[in-house]
Amino acid sequence: MDEEMMYEMRIPAGITERIMIEVINEFGLELKNTDEGPVLLGKKEDLEKAQDHIVKALNQRLKELEKR
Repeated sequence: MDEEMMYEMRIPAGITERIMIEVINEFGLELKNTDEGPVLLGKKEDLEKAQDHIVKALNQRLKELEKR
């Protein structure tokens, strides 16, 4: 009963492979394919950290594209 609950987080559109590899490796997550599409599987805290990382990476990419 000491096992932590695992959660799923849907992957938002526009996520690159590089970002996916970063969050999977950095936060110890797993990639799982479901009928609704791929999801990240992990502890709630790790998924929250991954979500923050993804948002920051997407915002940075948007800023880069705005400069063009």
